[in-house]
Amino acid sequence: MGPLILLETTLTGDRYLSILSDHLHSFMPIMHSDGLEQFQQDNATPHASRVATKWLQKHSSDFRHFHWPPKSPEMNIIEDIRDALLHAVEKRSPPPRTPMDLLTALQDSWCEFLPGYLQIPVESMPRRFASLMRARGGLARY
Repeated sequence: MGPLILLETTLTGDRYLSILSDHLHSFMPIMHSDGLEQFQQDNATPHASRVATKWLQKHSSDFRHFHWPPKSPEMNIIEDIRDALLHAVEKRSPPPRTPMDLLTALQDSWCEFLPGYLQIPVESMPRRFASLMRARGGLARY
């Protein structure tokens, strides 16, 4: 699992590019020394911005970029991870009372996830994809 990055302002294409270049590019080879790096993002406006798309194309030989159809929340494991992280923070006692307490609780909860935690939603991707394809009438729509 990668680092949890605090973003103290609205995410724009340029800010997202900074995250990609400062964090993703150096992190992927460390986590995936087997050469099976694969990056997943949703189709949020900053993710699909011209600068981010250009950067991802430029670095396409460094790792694979998992593409999916627009408006496919069923395929977004990020939502599952966010929900688990928020649930872990909600269970904390005492609950966070300040923005700094919340940040600390988020970071601590993130670090407490077991190393294989992400494997569960990742392994569910084929089932999610098959379900999405059945619901949307097959590959012809893509």
